[in-house]
Amino acid sequence: MELRQLRTFEAVVRHRTVTDAANALGMAPSSVSEQIRSLETSLGVALFERTARGMRLTDAGERLLSWSGRLLEQAEQARRDVTGEQRELRLGALETIAAVYVPRVLARLAERHPDTRVDVRPTVRRDELLSDVAAGRLEAALLLDTGEALGQLGFTAPPLTFLDIDTVPLVLVAAAGHRLVGRARVTREDLAGERLLTNVPGCSFLMAADKIIGAGPERVRAGGVSVMRAWAEQGLGVALLPEFAVSAAVESGTLAALPFFAPTLSLRLVWRDDREDVPGLRDVLYAASA
Repeated sequence: MELRQLRTFEAVVRHRTVTDAANALGMAPSSVSEQIRSLETSLGVALFERTARGMRLTDAGERLLSWSGRLLEQAEQARRDVTGEQRELRLGALETIAAVYVPRVLARLAERHPDTRVDVRPTVRRDELLSDVAAGRLEAALLLDTGEALGQLGFTAPPLTFLDIDTVPLVLVAAAGHRLVGRARVTREDLAGERLLTNVPGCSFLMAADKIIGAGPERVRAGGVSVMRAWAEQGLGVALLPEFAVSAAVESGTLAALPFFAPTLSLRLVWRDDREDVPGLRDVLYAASA
């Protein structure tokens, strides 16, 4: 096995098609296909099933995936140790929270450990974030969750260690002239028949709405947080959003916070406990939890 083949293998796993993997790697699709074929030939097993919907791992491919991240990481550690290059720690984060919370972590880290460099990698896909941490492509990641165990917000998670480092209050908002503004209390029953603005399936705030509000309101897919906020301001529906994203609009009067009980979410840092000895990871854990 060659390292370049393993990198190509992981790219195909992540992007699910040869063409998308080739685009991400800056290679020709034929070169990606050739490297995968060479890797399969050297191992004597098929790593992928070629389907109309893309490349799907075989059982043998799943077993190789559990090794490839560790092998590539060890090779990278060896290269940095030999060359004396500064360690770069990879921190993933959901885009929704990257702009607000990640700078705080980086500021604390820069103050306490200026010799540790962090490569922040935002994404909108939680499943990709979790799989990258589990496979060792990220040292740690920041996401939103709730409860005492990882994934209780409603998503499936691999076995990872986590630490809750902050709370993210949620607010149900509507346009200033909405019929429910001015009520002393808003219940789930009051929201029956309303239009609930949402993002894509898997969005943290949609998962929270499913648990808190229930199935009563009609779901209307709007887009990201900024789009949901803008549509709510225009009276197109109500939206369950993080307080940090709507506080300015509520203060200015373009949105109203409805008196609906919405528990807070947890800003959760996740990592693999068997990688706590990776240089710089403990520094990030300390800075994040300070």
